[in-house]
Amino acid sequence: MLARNNSLVTEFILAGLTDDPKLQQPLFYLFLMIYIITVVGNLGLIMLIGLNSYLHTPMYYFLFNLSFIDLCFSSVFTPKMLMNFVSRKNIISYVECMTQLFFFLFFVISECYILTSMAYDRYVAICNPLLYKVTMSPRACSVLTFAAYVIGFAGASAHTGCMLRLTFCNVNIINYYLCDILPLLQLSCSSTYVNEVVVLLVVGINITVPSFTILISYIFILTNILHIKSTQGRSKAFSTCSSHIITISLFFGSAAFMYLKYSSPGSMDLGKTSSVFYTNVVPMLNPWIYSLRNKDIKVTLRKALFKIQRRNVF
Repeated sequence: MLARNNSLVTEFILAGLTDDPKLQQPLFYLFLMIYIITVVGNLGLIMLIGLNSYLHTPMYYFLFNLSFIDLCFSSVFTPKMLMNFVSRKNIISYVECMTQLFFFLFFVISECYILTSMAYDRYVAICNPLLYKVTMSPRACSVLTFAAYVIGFAGASAHTGCMLRLTFCNVNIINYYLCDILPLLQLSCSSTYVNEVVVLLVVGINITVPSFTILISYIFILTNILHIKSTQGRSKAFSTCSSHIITISLFFGSAAFMYLKYSSPGSMDLGKTSSVFYTNVVPMLNPWIYSLRNKDIKVTLRKALFKIQRRNVF
């Protein structure tokens, strides 16, 4: 498939976030710290859930997959992004660029639907607690997760396949820190009409459908919470919902701003700032928002640390 592309460009140069020399080193350390926190947080959560049978429930099953996606998602582009801060030219080959594009889109679309599944899980737990074990059976959770990855694969394949049909001529500087759809479309010297239609359709569906589903789920959740007589119960439920809503707003809001706007060079510069939230900040925050504020995770983590401490002592 890659060999059939008639592109004249064999490599691209990633422009990065900024060309100001004074900002290169501070940004390198900032994003290195963000990446380390992301890897430690998500990898720690994966190990904690995987090794503790107490956490083998639907909610933590989705958290496990969310952490796995965030870990892979960040690793697709962050190493290249960090290189841009310490090297004069951050060169990426055409094949590497298309590969990065595919996996970036695969994980970002999959995350949309994992977040949607988590909202549905909370809806069933709060609104239909008696049917929770039946509705959110292991098979149902597996089907929802598999569907998220299939939709991610389909969306990534559609975008990448359309990108492979384009011709890239003399200009090869990508005004971005990774190979993404809109920055690449700006470099093409052939018609991008089909690509733009695919972006509007696929991105529109992958933002609208999950957002609408999450919104409906939370309308029912909040309605149900308001009927809870216990003040403590309402406060606990609202706390859980607010964390989820904040993260979803950051993720879907910044993604929508990036993709559903006019793709001019000026708007692309503005889009860099917005995209940092859903590419760097959200994967870093997810383990802390969804896990470390959770009582079960805290108890399990303390037990794990206590066991490690005892082994070191004896």
